[in-house]
Amino acid sequence: MSGSRRAGSRRGIAGLEADYVIVGAGSAGAALAARLSEDAAVSVLLLEAGGVDKALELHVPAAFSKLFRGRYDWDYDTVPQPALEGRTVYWPRGKTLGGSSSLNAMMWVRGFSADYDEWATIAGDTWSWQALAPVFRRVESVEGAPGSGSGSGSRSGGGSRSASDCGAQTWTGTDGPQRVEHQRDPRPHTAAFLEAARELGHPVTVANLPTGQGFSQTMVTQHRGGRASTADAYLRPAGKRPNLRIVTGAHARRVTFAAGAAGEAPRASGVYVDVAGVTRHARAAREVILCGGAINTPHLLMLSGIGPAEHLASHGIDVVVDAPGVGANLQDHLVAGLAPAARGGTLFGAEAPAQLASYLTRRRGMLTSNVAEAYGFVRTDVADEADSAADLPDIEIIFAPAPYVGEGLVPLPGEGLTVGAILLRPRSRGSIRLASGDPMVAPLIDPGYLSDPDGHDARTLAAGLAECERLIATDALRALTTGGWIQPENGASLSAAERIELAMRRYSHTLYHPVGTARMGLDEASVVDPELRVRGVHGLRVADASIMPTIIRGHTNAPAIVIGERAADLIRGA
Repeated sequence: MSGSRRAGSRRGIAGLEADYVIVGAGSAGAALAARLSEDAAVSVLLLEAGGVDKALELHVPAAFSKLFRGRYDWDYDTVPQPALEGRTVYWPRGKTLGGSSSLNAMMWVRGFSADYDEWATIAGDTWSWQALAPVFRRVESVEGAPGSGSGSGSRSGGGSRSASDCGAQTWTGTDGPQRVEHQRDPRPHTAAFLEAARELGHPVTVANLPTGQGFSQTMVTQHRGGRASTADAYLRPAGKRPNLRIVTGAHARRVTFAAGAAGEAPRASGVYVDVAGVTRHARAAREVILCGGAINTPHLLMLSGIGPAEHLASHGIDVVVDAPGVGANLQDHLVAGLAPAARGGTLFGAEAPAQLASYLTRRRGMLTSNVAEAYGFVRTDVADEADSAADLPDIEIIFAPAPYVGEGLVPLPGEGLTVGAILLRPRSRGSIRLASGDPMVAPLIDPGYLSDPDGHDARTLAAGLAECERLIATDALRALTTGGWIQPENGASLSAAERIELAMRRYSHTLYHPVGTARMGLDEASVVDPELRVRGVHGLRVADASIMPTIIRGHTNAPAIVIGERAADLIRGA
């Protein structure tokens, strides 16, 4: 596999020193490192705590859940969640080149233009949809988009597209580094799900329209049936450059600071990092940029003395900047799924020898599936004018031709489907806090699921699950199901209301989209300013999902890459 080759170079950079030191080689960090190293006059050092992305499961799309709790996963768990029957919730995060883009379900869902315009009200016009749309186009190489030089590639059977729908794709990118392609072999159940949406009056259209809502088959970050992570898109090509060095197995302990002149703020000078059991100082001549994501970035900031002063002091950490916003404002998408039993032909058979042979010889078959093969947006009757005046959705419906249960940590229990509801705009807020001053101890993750005081989140998610019930009851899906249930396992003996309550409280889990814990803004309370500079110090920026002030109505891999690209523009003064 291509992942067996180290994406990096040791030439041209003395020791662990460079103009720019980047911590984290994930969705944002890979893009940032590749773009900065395009300038041969600067040197870039990219530090990644995980190893090289060489395992076969990292590249076979349908195998991603086999990586959970393994060597390529940070393997986090939340603190107990009172609103979810006191359960802890498993949070996988990628720990390898490509970060979570090497571990995720490969869904390319940009979000709505209004999401980014909301960022602009908080952090300035450079974060508006109008400003970011060209960056999305620069990132993408979308199969079938006008000018891409490729056909539609779709085998969805999900319905024909109108000329106006196809014309709407002219705003997508055609020659960027990130491959975004149609699924090669989606299950027939996915077309039936889209037909079920039509039965209920939902529009079925192309993916990633900037406005409006509807249902579509998922576009995926794949190339010819294999995963296309940011390690593939950015680091493989950039790794040939002599001015980029990538060091894996490098666990950051804290950012170091040099004292400023009288009256001046301290300046980030580098990062203490453990490499092969030895703590070394990676020195930055210009800047340190943190790209660890919404968990690891605030964790590292607090370990470095930037965070809530009392909390840092309680762990024996000297305070550099009293920044209460570090680790606060945590937002995530909670998903709750219903799983009816199916008659056959689902991904339950994906590990059959014939399917493995089909994948290895032709990159075809069930193993090319990203599992979450379709999705759609709806607005429930719980929404009010406070949510939006633009009639934006508050629920995403997600579909898998498989019973995705047990947080993905258990084998598929049988032939089944999953129809789930995702709470798009939670009012609940959580936090990341230190469990210890030891950098090797995982932080405390409290997403505060369904904790908003007026219960709006729970009512909205329940309304979304009611729509899932209606979809499962359509003629299109009823023809594929048996009347039995995998989740809840005794679902046939329960009322719809009882199934909804169980799905929400007992079986819900993360959709893997934590954001907001080092939010950007124009206000002094924000952790970073609109140019992503950490307030209170010099020479330190953050570029990852932690800077998102609000969570988007979409999936976070695409905007995280855009944030990496945007950070490169800001640093280069573009």
